[in-house]
Amino acid sequence: MTTLGTPLSPSATRVMLLGSGELGKEVLIALQRLGVETIAVDRYDHAPGQQVAHHARTIAMSDPAQLKALIDAERPMLVVPEIEAIATPVLEQLEAEGLVRVIPTARAARLTMDREGIRRLAAETLRLPTSPYRFCDSLAELRAAIDGGIGYPCIVKPVMSSSGKGQSRLDGPADVAGAWEAAMAGGRVAGSRVIVEGFIAFDYEITLLTVRAMDTRGTVQTRFCEPIGHLQVSGDYVESWQPHPMSAAALERAQRIAEAVTDDLGGLGLFGVELFVEGDQVWFSEVSPRPHDTGMVTMATQWQNEFELHARAILGLPVDTALKTPGASAVIYGGVEAAGIVFDGVADALAVPGTELRLFGKPESFVKRRMGVALARDDSVDVARQRARQAAACVKPRRP
Repeated sequence: MTTLGTPLSPSATRVMLLGSGELGKEVLIALQRLGVETIAVDRYDHAPGQQVAHHARTIAMSDPAQLKALIDAERPMLVVPEIEAIATPVLEQLEAEGLVRVIPTARAARLTMDREGIRRLAAETLRLPTSPYRFCDSLAELRAAIDGGIGYPCIVKPVMSSSGKGQSRLDGPADVAGAWEAAMAGGRVAGSRVIVEGFIAFDYEITLLTVRAMDTRGTVQTRFCEPIGHLQVSGDYVESWQPHPMSAAALERAQRIAEAVTDDLGGLGLFGVELFVEGDQVWFSEVSPRPHDTGMVTMATQWQNEFELHARAILGLPVDTALKTPGASAVIYGGVEAAGIVFDGVADALAVPGTELRLFGKPESFVKRRMGVALARDDSVDVARQRARQAAACVKPRRP
């Protein structure tokens, strides 16, 4: 797709995003800068992306009938899943009938909507190095899997969750029941199964943003951004920085793993590939076929940030993954349970040298809901990290 139309006209290039949070909002902005007519879909009204799109629609995206009816009514050229909790069989049906193109593919959306599909693909089909794992449907199965070979310490996660919800580290038998309960509470589907993973004593973990995009000859090329380091607390990202230093051997292995996974998933777009690294050894962890939360740092560090890369790639346009400057990001949490909060300290945050803020505009705050992010740039990653944390700490959400 190299010919782009005019929004709100018969020639419009229409793109529908399924999921319109902070990541979707930036994708929508990037698409609009290329003259694309955008449709933002979410499960609640006034989601961040709905505030900037040409059209806002609110449905239960996991409901097959609602999703099919909306796509039939809107007739977008591209459907771009931005979350996992979607009725993917509908997308596969519509794609098979030639009615819509799903980004990157409907199969990729299905495989990556839960940890089981993508882990089995990586470990069992592609034979990539991963942590040892088992899938469990009950507390008894979880105990048996750990005692039968996974061992302690280990990590338990719902097969369907995001942003670390329901994830626990287990250091001994006393932790098992609590981890099971946390996974059941944190999963997107009631009664969902869990994955238990053996613990890898990695030195660090990275996100390798991997882009499948057309070159000027119309050939699909795989390109990589500089590796992104990140800090997680209870499975949820709180800081990220770019570039993260790696040995040449580790970087080459990381790129080979990322290319194998994304080649199999196919299609066009940006993928966030998460990897564990110890010395020169690299293990596959997870992949998201869309911009990644840790990649928000690219809004400060790259000539084309991850959202612009995704927008260009899905439209069949060339991309540039070059780094502009080292930098960092730090999350701003809501801190309170309230609707329509206000933010104090914004001026103080922006007075920190080399910083920017993104306040997402979410209509409701929770204590641990991500409400914004501070970005910082500096020739030194360490300085950038310090400044991002400083700027984030200045912002004080509160009830009005």
